[in-house]
Amino acid sequence: MAIRFVTGNEGKVREARTYLEGVEPVEQLEYDYTEIQSDSLADIAAYGAREAFEERSNEEPILVDDTGLFVDALGGFPGPYSAYVEDTVGVERLWRLAADEENRRAHFRTVLAYADEKGTETFDGAVAGTLVAPRGDGGFGYDPIFEHNGQTMAEMSTEEKNAISHRGRALAKFTEWYAERET
Repeated sequence: MAIRFVTGNEGKVREARTYLEGVEPVEQLEYDYTEIQSDSLADIAAYGAREAFEERSNEEPILVDDTGLFVDALGGFPGPYSAYVEDTVGVERLWRLAADEENRRAHFRTVLAYADEKGTETFDGAVAGTLVAPRGDGGFGYDPIFEHNGQTMAEMSTEEKNAISHRGRALAKFTEWYAERET
C-alpha cells in the first residue's frame, strides 16, 4: 500500500521517496484540502491530512506538510503565513523588512502530518539560519534570503539543500516512526 503525499510539488515527492525507499512507496496526490487559519503548522497539516484521508474514503494513508519561515526579530513572522506573504508581499520586501534588524536569525520549520485509519500523527523538522540580501539562482521561495553555514539555500545544489533541509529532518523522523510501526 502506498502513502499518498498531498502536494503539487514533485520535488517534495522525490524527497519523500528518497527517505521512504525500501519502506513504503510514495505517490503524489493532488487534492485541494482546506487550509485552516492557525498559528500552528501542526494544526494546519493535521487538519489537511485528516480531511484528505476522510475524503478519499479512508483508503490509503495520507501525508501532508506545512512549512514556514520564522524570523526571530519579527516575532516569528511570517511563520505559517509564509506562502501568503511570499505571494502578496514578496521575498525581497520581507528581506527589506528584516534588513535593518540587528538580529536576523531565522529558521525554516516543516511539520508533516500522517493520517490513516488509526489516527493522525505529526513530525517536525527545522533548520536554523540567518536572513541575508538575496543571493543565488536555485531553489524557490525564500531560499535566496536564507543563509545556512555561509550559503543561501538558493546557492546550494538540490543534494546539499536536501541534506540539511527542514523537510528532510521531518521525513527522517516520520520514516523512523513508520518503519518501527510497520514491523
